[in-house]
Amino acid sequence: MTDALVISNTLLWLVVLALLVAVFALARQVGILYERIAPMGALMIDAGPAVGDIAPRFDLPSLGGGGAVAIGAATERSQLLFFLSPTCPVCKKLLPILKSIAVAESAWLRIVFASDGEAEEHAAFRRRVGIEGFPYLLSAELGMAFRVGKLPYAVLLDEAGRVRAKGLVNSREQLESLFTAKEMNVASVQEFVGGQAEQGTRI
Repeated sequence: MTDALVISNTLLWLVVLALLVAVFALARQVGILYERIAPMGALMIDAGPAVGDIAPRFDLPSLGGGGAVAIGAATERSQLLFFLSPTCPVCKKLLPILKSIAVAESAWLRIVFASDGEAEEHAAFRRRVGIEGFPYLLSAELGMAFRVGKLPYAVLLDEAGRVRAKGLVNSREQLESLFTAKEMNVASVQEFVGGQAEQGTRI
């Protein structure tokens, strides 16, 4: 009986050790894979105000009241201008993500929706998707000032009203890449990754 217990315990320990080795090997492979895959940031289009420039100045009324919203001016928090359309399916997909980001980053960030068109259509859309609590600007001039050609498009302005990051966004990762670019003080994540790759090539 004692011999059987010793043998079974030995076998169990061998299995545990084998599992530990397998987990370690998998973790190492995941790390290598993560290093090889570059982060996919927002696709920055070289048009409109450049990163680092003060944004064009606008004072626009928010749809449904709530007072005017200042763009390109000093504000208490950074602003994420999110350009969207009621007929854009990707825009609608990102709205729950934006609501989540608004709550998580409320200490330093304010999300402002922007579009153009008929006020009644946008008011109905705003109610339908549950974003009545956010500023919603209707201004063709605002979109033209930032050279918005495709949607969804986002521009991150800092507290001084400067453009800190911008680009086409199709996912949470691309939205968060704008915040990462601001934190790292680079125009875009792609620029940073490209710079790192160039340095690695030189070395």
